[in-house]
Amino acid sequence: MYNAESINKILKGELLQQTGFPEIEHLLLDSRKMSFPETSLFIPLVSARRNAHQYMEELYRKGVSNFVVSEQIALENFPKANIILVKDTLQALHALVAYHRQQFHIPVIGITGSNGKTIIKEWLYQLLEKDYNIVRSPKSYNSQIGVPLSVWQMKPEHQLAIFEAGISQPGEMVNLEKIIRPNIGIFTNIGEAHNEGFLNIRQKINEKLVLFAKSELLIYCKDYLVLNECVLTFHAQFGKKDNQEGHQLLSWSRKTDADLRITTVEKGDTHTSIEALYKQAHTLSIRIPFVDEGSIENAIHCWAIMLHLGMEATVIQQRMELLSNIAMRLELKQGINNCSVINDSYSLDLGSLTIALDFLQQQQQHPTRTVILSDILQSGKGEASLYEEVASLLQKKGVQKLIAIGKNISREKKCFQQIPDLKTQFFNTTDEFIQQFNSAEFQHETILVKGARVFEFERIGKLLEQKAHQTILEINLSAIAHNVQQYQALLKPGTRLMAMVKAFSYGSGSFEIANLLQFHGVDYLAVAYADEGVELRRAGITMPIMVMNPEPSTFDAILHWNLEPEIYSMQILLQFEEEVSAAGKTQFPIHIKLDTGMHRLGFEKKHIPELAKILTENTLLKVQSIFSHLAASEDPAKDSLTQQQGRLFFDMSHELQKALGYAVIRHISNSAAIARHPDLQLDMVRLGIGMYGIDSSKEMKDKLRNVSTLKTTIAQLKHLEAGDTVGYGATWEAKGPATIATVRIGYADGYPRRLANGKGKMLIHGKLAPVVGVVAMDMLMLDVTHIPEAMEGDEVIVFGQDLSVHLLSTWADTIPYEILTGISQRVKRVYFQE
Repeated sequence: MYNAESINKILKGELLQQTGFPEIEHLLLDSRKMSFPETSLFIPLVSARRNAHQYMEELYRKGVSNFVVSEQIALENFPKANIILVKDTLQALHALVAYHRQQFHIPVIGITGSNGKTIIKEWLYQLLEKDYNIVRSPKSYNSQIGVPLSVWQMKPEHQLAIFEAGISQPGEMVNLEKIIRPNIGIFTNIGEAHNEGFLNIRQKINEKLVLFAKSELLIYCKDYLVLNECVLTFHAQFGKKDNQEGHQLLSWSRKTDADLRITTVEKGDTHTSIEALYKQAHTLSIRIPFVDEGSIENAIHCWAIMLHLGMEATVIQQRMELLSNIAMRLELKQGINNCSVINDSYSLDLGSLTIALDFLQQQQQHPTRTVILSDILQSGKGEASLYEEVASLLQKKGVQKLIAIGKNISREKKCFQQIPDLKTQFFNTTDEFIQQFNSAEFQHETILVKGARVFEFERIGKLLEQKAHQTILEINLSAIAHNVQQYQALLKPGTRLMAMVKAFSYGSGSFEIANLLQFHGVDYLAVAYADEGVELRRAGITMPIMVMNPEPSTFDAILHWNLEPEIYSMQILLQFEEEVSAAGKTQFPIHIKLDTGMHRLGFEKKHIPELAKILTENTLLKVQSIFSHLAASEDPAKDSLTQQQGRLFFDMSHELQKALGYAVIRHISNSAAIARHPDLQLDMVRLGIGMYGIDSSKEMKDKLRNVSTLKTTIAQLKHLEAGDTVGYGATWEAKGPATIATVRIGYADGYPRRLANGKGKMLIHGKLAPVVGVVAMDMLMLDVTHIPEAMEGDEVIVFGQDLSVHLLSTWADTIPYEILTGISQRVKRVYFQE
């Protein structure tokens, strides 16, 4: 048991104030994810962009009474709190969890590498859960913050631990090794991910190998030649010494001699059979329900672990054949009856349930939050205490409706029925729920579907999700958050961030993106028209929203929904002032647009004296910000124009602010200017297309992640002879035998007609297939003659990670903005969080 006094001793800190010593069970690093205030320890982390000490008073008011801090605190504001002072809160977090890890003497498997870490971890859980009570990293918690949160989960009842570790720059793995301290190591493979932080591939491998400095065993594949060389050098340093057992290796290979020598790999349509020679003595085989190379490699790593643990060959064979797909993400989809459905139906434990509930709580678009939950299996806790904790979680996260499926959770129904205002239903099996399913019972709700895989909750997901066209746009919410953070890291202290969500968030969605931005602490949103802002307000978005194109006919809606209009002319100013007066409001926030060279909208320099006079003589309006637009901030050849605009804006805004007599926010920087013109960041910047992974500079491009993937499927294959034509107008003619794939996308979905006859291309099985014939309204054709493996129903990538929207826009002789905003609303959006 931990309390403030024992933790202070561990950290060798200074106990600034003690008012009691309640038991501490939970580490709280993110103020937005608080579940159990009474038993939580808040450790405010400090970065270049954000100092989490600022959230202490808010958390104290919500019931948190234990804090570890790295700066002096006004103790009188926390009269009933225990406060420990340390030099560095991140180091304190690491030290505390490293101490916690030392209290356990069970096997701990540590996994690192470039790809496959999370899948191997989850597959090992599937393969070993019948034999061990296992604690593992939630989702892909493998960072300097994620690893401590994972290892802190270790409890006396656990018999095996599996943790993954990832790094992005040298020096990080030393910290994670002390926290995980694995007995058994797996190095999955080595690739180009996060390469920018390292001198070369060898440095990256050697940095990752630090995780296994005190391991008893390291499992790896010899077929990665540089990895093999680095591992052998590492083993020579940390292996057997002075007649004492030290670091041992367990290698596998498909090419050369190894402890596990793969002799045969035979792929079928849905399964792969693998044979191997183990320790040059035993011929073994497994069969897995996957055929891709990544899954084969991941399965062999798992095989090696099971052999090391001494499991019988027949048991390994049986379990390998039952491996199932791992849900690497939380998906948010449109549901029936104006519902939103979060599908996380493949695994369930307390850690992943907490993550899913955090995502549910982030959603504000519907008045009701519903959870469909199965039994939690292999928790290591007594059922009563387990479901009491689950009930408490649901209450803390504002869940109003629970549908519980399973005999165990149903036996503990009293835990849930005693929660005020929580509506509950209980079913013994998934079949029982489906038999009684009534779609009319689900209206305007956000529904989390969360179940252990044996309950087959994917069947429930299909009932609740709106039937979708096979052409979909996938939006990676984690990538948006990452991109926002990349720009935030460039901002000067105190500079705010306005996110542009106009034009349906550049085609990506409305409230789905706004919910994410609100959760991540963006300061302002901007929309093009008032109705966009009204939709966000109706979806529960409470943060400030600027309307960039206010129309007099929408002034009443702006006032009613507390939106903030851009004022760009005297006419609009006077009309809005009149509307505010009629509504009986005062000090209503507005944003003044200045024209510094774009020559589109805005007040010119000659208008400033009159504008200042009008604004200072009335109390109806309050200027919230003064801003302007840069015309060519992305173009180095136009930097002189950008600097000229900056100087003019500074002069005009200074003159206006001086007349107003109070401080206002000034902003002129767009996405490109944030990085290219840091001197123009001022009080706030406006982030638009960069949030979606698109930036003109190579430096920023390398830091950003792809957000949007537009995909469709092959509807039919046609086999043509020389002379056969394709499509309207017969504009394309086969020169010889050809195979043509008709795919489910056309100009009504937003695919440009100008990409006909070879100008546009799409990806099938990783290969580019050119468009042939003209683009029709709902369909188009691709030449797949060179892709013999193409089949009807196969996935087709229109743009995404491996075929960028920037390249597509170049083929179409346009810009990414037009492609993204042109995607039709009939194309269903699927949102996911990794």
